[in-house]
Amino acid sequence: MTEDKTEFDSKLLPVLREGVEVVKMLLFIKLKEHVRQKNPAWPQDVQGKIIGAVLNDLFGIVNPEQKFQEFAQENAMQIEEIIADLHSFLGELLIPYTDALRIAVLCDYQEGMGDTSEVLAKAQERGLLLADRDLPMPHRFIELVRKLGSSFGLVVSPVPE
Repeated sequence: MTEDKTEFDSKLLPVLREGVEVVKMLLFIKLKEHVRQKNPAWPQDVQGKIIGAVLNDLFGIVNPEQKFQEFAQENAMQIEEIIADLHSFLGELLIPYTDALRIAVLCDYQEGMGDTSEVLAKAQERGLLLADRDLPMPHRFIELVRKLGSSFGLVVSPVPE
């Protein structure tokens, strides 16, 4: 029975992780539009780094490269301002963000990366986590990601036979 579970996990977890990455790409698209509109004077490389730092913060990721950590520290105020403004332009993506964040924490746990649930608490404190939403079943999460990815032109949904 353990081999079946391991085989299941080894096939399911990468698919779920890929779904989380698609949600990150969708958030990136929305953030890019927002940052360019609000701060057109910022050079493109700064915009890109700010967006990356925002995404890393939203998903509890610490970039191992010192230069990116320093950039995030130096621009912490701008990053927090963008995060505080997320409700104004991310409305339709709060459900996928909530689901992706929960799935990412679940995958971390399943892959032995420990308890990373502090990222959920941080998102809830910011009012970004839809706390009353149930954890999605894996197939529902993948369906949601496919629909959203298709609507943004990032994913081609499979055609039924």
